[in-house]
Amino acid sequence: MKPIVRMGALLLALCLSLPALGMSLADAKTQLDGAKQSGLVGETATGYLAVVKSGDHAAAIVAAINEARREEYARIAEKHGISVTKVEAVAGQKAMEKTPAGQFIRVDGKWVRK
Repeated sequence: MKPIVRMGALLLALCLSLPALGMSLADAKTQLDGAKQSGLVGETATGYLAVVKSGDHAAAIVAAINEARREEYARIAEKHGISVTKVEAVAGQKAMEKTPAGQFIRVDGKWVRK
């Protein structure tokens, strides 16, 4: 097999396997509370999670949960005829209010332990 064809086959196999490398939503939900309690992940006013400090799959947890939130916010916005931005703002405010003491929220661009 020619090197270019071999490289193309390898690249194709890698691209097809990338979704399998991501964390499932179920796994992310299971690990979310621990990540928040450990100070790895926090809530933001935009309605999405963000990584406070790297470790224990924090970025993968954030990505999986935020993808689900993005889809849900779009569904809610369409259902009520409002902008996704409005849904994100309301969800962000609620999430920050519900965040228990000791966990992180981002206020004015800085992480604060609530």
